Amino acid sequence: MALAGSPRAKKGILERLDSGEVVIGDGSFLITLEKRGYVKAGLWTSEAVVEHPNAVRQLHMEFLRAGSNVMQTFTFSASEDKMESQWEAVNTAACDLAREVANKGDALVAGGICQTSLYKHHKDEARIKKLFRLQLEVFARKNVDFLIAEYFEHAEEAVWAVEVLKEARKPVAATMCIGPEGDMHGVTPGECAVKLVKAGASIVGVNCRFGPWTSLKTMRLMKEGLWAAGLKAHLMVQPLGFHMPDCGKGGFVDLPEYPFALEPRVATRWDIQKYAREAYNLGVRYIGGCCGFEPYHIRAIAEELAPERGFLPPSSDKHGSWGSGLNTHTKPWIRARARREYWENLLPASGRPFCPSLSKPDA
Repeated sequence: MALAGSPRAKKGILERLDSGEVVIGDGSFLITLEKRGYVKAGLWTSEAVVEHPNAVRQLHMEFLRAGSNVMQTFTFSASEDKMESQWEAVNTAACDLAREVANKGDALVAGGICQTSLYKHHKDEARIKKLFRLQLEVFARKNVDFLIAEYFEHAEEAVWAVEVLKEARKPVAATMCIGPEGDMHGVTPGECAVKLVKAGASIVGVNCRFGPWTSLKTMRLMKEGLWAAGLKAHLMVQPLGFHMPDCGKGGFVDLPEYPFALEPRVATRWDIQKYAREAYNLGVRYIGGCCGFEPYHIRAIAEELAPERGFLPPSSDKHGSWGSGLNTHTKPWIRARARREYWENLLPASGRPFCPSLSKPDA
């Protein structure tokens, strides 16, 4: 199969999804840049776009080569309540970096906002919407291609975000960081999806907090809720790149390994190929990842769905399908691993004989 060629005239996000095209999102920024030494854990703010733009640019480029069709602005927690005087410079620089890289391929730029620090304590709709609107003004000035409201654990605040983003008259996607139990107020996934679509979101789904398989369970509930309400929307999923079957309602942040000992839980590229296929079979057409989702995970999505997309991503030039590159190895037992059946059926060991396979959430 051919690699992706030179960029065509770019179609918008809804034009792509309406035609049935698979849109591949990007992956981990906060967790990845923290490991690389550019983000500080705790507040998880995105001043790296100003302090270390080359690091952010490089990560965008890695996701683009891996097959991402969307360069999401690195503006997580970049609202005025969390960044004070830095917020505008950070949002502006993030837009510029995302556009610079998107222009090197067939990628769109999505301006992203997330839940505020105010909602849990004040629930002041006017004040919270003002914070969203400040970021939106930068996104509008920089002419991003569409908008994403992501990482919301309360449906009400997510609805407020969608209502503000709709003011820009651009397509809006909305994803919540919830599992099958629903939001923190007990609103079910199906009800969350209905509320988001009624607020004006054209694309709905989940991101972060939970692993691929739990996230797909939640997506199924969202899809069923929309169907029962007679509503239609495109579906989007961007889970963690970690195995998290032992999460509670709050997701991975409540597990004792968060955030500095998650490495034993990292999904393999083969796990992610399976996730991509199951997401596609569920009817999801915007498929990406969140924390822990490295560029090779995004490449796994692109390779799994290459038959549907008609091409491979540029980085597949250095990756043999299902380990086929091992055919050239000098050792016969390693050459024997150059086949799909081997990697699909492997049960990888952790190398930690005294560690449990699961944990208990602290909350």
